[in-house]
Amino acid sequence: MVLKENMIVIEGLTKDFDSFRAVDNISFNVKKGEVLGFLGPNGAGKSTTMKMLTGYLPISSGTASVCGNDVTRYPLETKARIGYLPEGAPLYGDMTTIGLLNFIAEVRGLSNADKRDKVNLSIKKLQLESVMNQPIETLSKGFKRRVGFAQAILHDPDVLVLDEPTDGLDPNQKYQVRELIKDMALDKAIIISTHILEEVEAVCSRAVIISAGRIVFDDTPETLKAKSTSGSLDEVFRKLTHK
Repeated sequence: MVLKENMIVIEGLTKDFDSFRAVDNISFNVKKGEVLGFLGPNGAGKSTTMKMLTGYLPISSGTASVCGNDVTRYPLETKARIGYLPEGAPLYGDMTTIGLLNFIAEVRGLSNADKRDKVNLSIKKLQLESVMNQPIETLSKGFKRRVGFAQAILHDPDVLVLDEPTDGLDPNQKYQVRELIKDMALDKAIIISTHILEEVEAVCSRAVIISAGRIVFDDTPETLKAKSTSGSLDEVFRKLTHK
């Protein structure tokens, strides 16, 4: 069996906001081909962890690296290897879908031919053909989320960090996005922050649960489910995160 390399390495990661510790000395790795479900109740530190990993928040202590690049020492190299879908997917509302994706492609430094191909591919993968020329501010929440996802995968990154990727999607759209994540996972490392436990069962090979900034579980979804007397992920989640 060939051991796959760690694409994400987090060691002792901590974030303080004045006297409040939002993330408390957490450590985990994510290998190529792995989809990690990052779970926790509201305020547990999920989004804060993702913002530190992607270089959008400074780290108080500990380290995080992506594809061998320390996120603090090599921020540009790190961001080049990451596709990031942040919480709420902030977008330029006055741009059209195609305009935004072309803009992101230019920011990513793609050549003209490569830009056209990658923009078209991301539109196809997220099924955005019907809203290509529509201003983003006029799109539904679900379409805005899909445009945000499209910009995250545009440059074919090695690592994907997705904060609530199916938020606002209808059941059919959720299924399509989950299938896309599973397809992309073959040659990437993916972290999905979600509060939807069925999503963990559907697409994740591993689950990490944090509560009050600390890891309380790190194993497979099957192992998590086995801890429940009723076979319910909700039951064991409540037990692990109950204060």
